[in-house]
Amino acid sequence: MSEFIDAAFGLPAIVLTSALVAVVGFWLLVLCRVIAHDAFDTDVDTEALGFGDAPVAPVGTFFLAVAWTLDLSGMVLLGRAGLPGLWSFLLSVVLLAGALAVSWRLTRWLVGRVRKRSSVFPRARRRGAAPGRRPARPAA
Repeated sequence: MSEFIDAAFGLPAIVLTSALVAVVGFWLLVLCRVIAHDAFDTDVDTEALGFGDAPVAPVGTFFLAVAWTLDLSGMVLLGRAGLPGLWSFLLSVVLLAGALAVSWRLTRWLVGRVRKRSSVFPRARRRGAAPGRRPARPAA
């Protein structure tokens, strides 16, 4: 257990641990109905980030949870490797960047799959399409 705690609160994993604590606090406030679940939807343009019209809170939560899990797993394995201090720190920084990159790609892939399979996220309309009507599919 101490290995897990050392990895979670060690440098640089503390960055993702503190962000995950903030996310858990946000969802607790949503459960207590203090704030709305879409409170950040107007602040962030998810379409510019590559997520389309997906809501910010669930996408951000998934992104952080996956990045934290990957980074923490890598930190535990790195701690077991027993490398000297400087090499361990440099590899942990590379591990943090890699966990963020993999989490970003996985989150974009999952949002795309959910958008294709269900009506949870609104689909982007083509230019000139009337609101409320589905645009016609082009002939094959």
